[in-house]
Amino acid sequence: MSNKTQEIGDIHFPFPFTPYSIQKDFMAELYRVLEAGKIGIFESPTGTGKSLSVICGALSWLRDFEQKKHQEEARLLKAGTIPLSDGKEQPPPLSASCKRTPDTLSPVGEPDWVTQFVQKKEERDLVDRLKEEQVRRKKREERLQQIRHNAQLKYAAKRVRQEEEEMERLLRLSREMLAAGTGAKPLEQLASGEEELVLAEYESDEEKGALSGVDEDEDDPEEEHVTKIYYCSRTHSQLAQFVHEVQRSPFGKDTRLVSLGSRQSLCVNEDVKTLGSVQLINDRCMEMQRSKHENRAEEEKPKRRRQEHQAACPFYNYEQLQLLRDQVLVGVKDIEQLLALGKEARACPYYGSRFAIPAAQMLLHAATRQAAGIRLQGQVVVIDEAHNLIDTITGIHSVEVSGSQLCQAHSQLLQYMERYGKRLKAKNLMYIKQILYLLEKFVTVLGGNVKQNPNTQSLSQTGTELKTINDFLFQTQIDNINLFKVRHYCEKSMISRKLFGFTERYGIVLTPSREQPSLAGFQHFLQSLQPTVTKTPMTPVEDGEARVPRPASPLMHIESFLAALTTANQDGRVILSRQGSLSQSSLKFLLLNPAVHFAQVVKECRAVVIAGGTMQPVSDFREQLLACAGVEAERVVEFSCGHVIPPDNILPLIICSGPSGQQLEFTYQKRELPQMMDETGRILCNLCTVVPGGVVCFFPSYEYQRQVYAHWDKSGLLARLAVRKKIFQEPKRANQVEQVLMEYSRCIKCCGQAGGTVTGALLLSVVGGKMSEGINFSDDLGRCVVMVGMPYPNIKSPELQEKMAYLDQTLPRVPGQPPPGKALVENLCMKAVNQSIGRAIRHQKDFASIVLLDQRYARPPILGKLPAWIRDRVEVRATFGPAFATMRKFHREKSVPS
Repeated sequence: MSNKTQEIGDIHFPFPFTPYSIQKDFMAELYRVLEAGKIGIFESPTGTGKSLSVICGALSWLRDFEQKKHQEEARLLKAGTIPLSDGKEQPPPLSASCKRTPDTLSPVGEPDWVTQFVQKKEERDLVDRLKEEQVRRKKREERLQQIRHNAQLKYAAKRVRQEEEEMERLLRLSREMLAAGTGAKPLEQLASGEEELVLAEYESDEEKGALSGVDEDEDDPEEEHVTKIYYCSRTHSQLAQFVHEVQRSPFGKDTRLVSLGSRQSLCVNEDVKTLGSVQLINDRCMEMQRSKHENRAEEEKPKRRRQEHQAACPFYNYEQLQLLRDQVLVGVKDIEQLLALGKEARACPYYGSRFAIPAAQMLLHAATRQAAGIRLQGQVVVIDEAHNLIDTITGIHSVEVSGSQLCQAHSQLLQYMERYGKRLKAKNLMYIKQILYLLEKFVTVLGGNVKQNPNTQSLSQTGTELKTINDFLFQTQIDNINLFKVRHYCEKSMISRKLFGFTERYGIVLTPSREQPSLAGFQHFLQSLQPTVTKTPMTPVEDGEARVPRPASPLMHIESFLAALTTANQDGRVILSRQGSLSQSSLKFLLLNPAVHFAQVVKECRAVVIAGGTMQPVSDFREQLLACAGVEAERVVEFSCGHVIPPDNILPLIICSGPSGQQLEFTYQKRELPQMMDETGRILCNLCTVVPGGVVCFFPSYEYQRQVYAHWDKSGLLARLAVRKKIFQEPKRANQVEQVLMEYSRCIKCCGQAGGTVTGALLLSVVGGKMSEGINFSDDLGRCVVMVGMPYPNIKSPELQEKMAYLDQTLPRVPGQPPPGKALVENLCMKAVNQSIGRAIRHQKDFASIVLLDQRYARPPILGKLPAWIRDRVEVRATFGPAFATMRKFHREKSVPS
């Protein structure tokens, strides 16, 4: 693939092939946004090469930005050696970008010579810092060049690993010999003072340095001020796809890219990975790092004995991590390649990738921002697939705890206190009692009793209640407890991890024992919560025994709820959901203002780019996210481009009535009427006679799809549909989606080759389901996409009602526009529609028809929320006859081989 450099204005954009005109526009606008430090909302339909446009546009800006920065450094360093008339060196004048801020000006009234002295000192310090950075950068580049071209360095990690494995083998043999000797003959009692003659456990200097976690090489070249681009997306597969695009771009060989993920994604220690829970993996990993720093003498004390799984992690070795870091920076790698590299080098990919952060230019964040020393100040953040960014931020910071979790946490913590209370300090006991009190009050406010089995407790009052944080604290009678201190105690003491270890040690189900009578109640309680678990003797799980991965301690989840309660009162609500039993009831924290968590990003970053294939309607981003985060309207830039397909390759139709003249308006009151379901079936029967290949039909919900399917089966419409298309249904289980898609694709391919009456397949899907996002229905897989009705969210939902009320109170009312709350409902609906219909048309030569079955789509406010490339070509048909004729003509012409 030959690279073709595109010149747009005075800017050079390397590109792997001749770009589309819309890609040129995208790159140019992106460059301007990054240069000016703006917030950009970019929409580029799927199939238009958005990823490559982002890569080449952003990295072209980064190339020029770094080049200007280095030129400025060189100018300052050169000017720093100009001699004065008296023979002294003249410090360079500061450029506009490097001048002191008003905060650093000398106090008013200082003598001129003092001011000049201070200024010259600052200028000399600046030159010294630039020289140091230049030296570090040169060393880094030299080392990376050596690794690229020096096979010995490239395989150094393998040699070190082999040496370590041999050392481990010898140590194991030594331990076996000692164990054999000990078993044959008891150890002799040493005489007084004789212990001093026994050799202590040996650690080499290299091992001590590795255990200490400090840098062994003080001269390690590390750039501290490299400008970075943080790229974020929804899933690991999307990140991997983006990395592959970087690899095949003209920047692939010169870009230092680091893929970041959570410990759950990057851990290569099988003993830790089997814990399953993200929080348990994090806790165990941090515990293993701490064990490297603890005093050996303390570890040998009986009360400090550690289990085997708490030993230091063998993959956390400084030398190996340094080698892994350099390998990461040498070439662009995705998370899977990073994992493979870590396993080969026996080095932790999680820490290895973080060691590479300071020298990285483009950095991928697979989950949320981790505490990994990432500094956003002056950096660039690109958020791709951002159509659901608001929902994502809201979901991350919302948390729900069930009555069963509250009761289980209370029982576990009470048993823990009873067993170890005499060993605990007074402050520990005080906080444990406060947590127990909180848990008891949480259960009480739901109408339950913490001392009884939540599965058998029936609540006298059911329903949903919504409270502000302050009202909830008063109602639960916990307003006198400092939740900030309790939260801090939980974090620092790691009480939830210790509690998990307590329950893990004695198994999930404990039987009464004379040695441990206080645990009998705990056993009965846990057994009642998990009736299917087989009873096991109450003995600690031995070291080295295989452990079944268990869910995180319920207290870990409740800690997140406590953290949410410490947020600003006006930005959140607590929902009390009382169901039939206590175990089914719950407390949920709902975040109303996601902007509070996004404000720091837009405040610190140089520029932020929010991109996606279907970003319409963008008013949500402007009003709910950016304006509420304090971003001025002048800083926000919108860019939306058309599609790369010819205009006649797409046919968007809004059909207002069916073949029998039934008006199509799928409201909650009308959509379950038999005549509406019959009319929908007749429309699909007609469409399937003229559309080749695959037809994807989206319903508003799983329940409605089930109702319609059952009705068609009873009325015979399903059999009529099966004459032309084999029918598939979207499964509810995620692990079945791949199998259904494979069978759907195979059917279409076979029908296209065999001919006959069956011309393809019909896939019945659900808006917001597994197949409405991220699935590629290109070419024959999606020749027609049908949207049945408008997928409005449940207006009766307490959460949605509170969100609407919050927006009506906080956002200004725009004349001529619906209230912010009502606009939210319409926007949620249309975002879901746009995502679903975007599954078709995936490349320049693709073609498809898009059918919207509901007359409400023709209303101007709704029509205006469709993507521009669909909105500009949509045709509204009041009756079905003309619509069907247009469909038949379109597919007849497109199906003829060119």
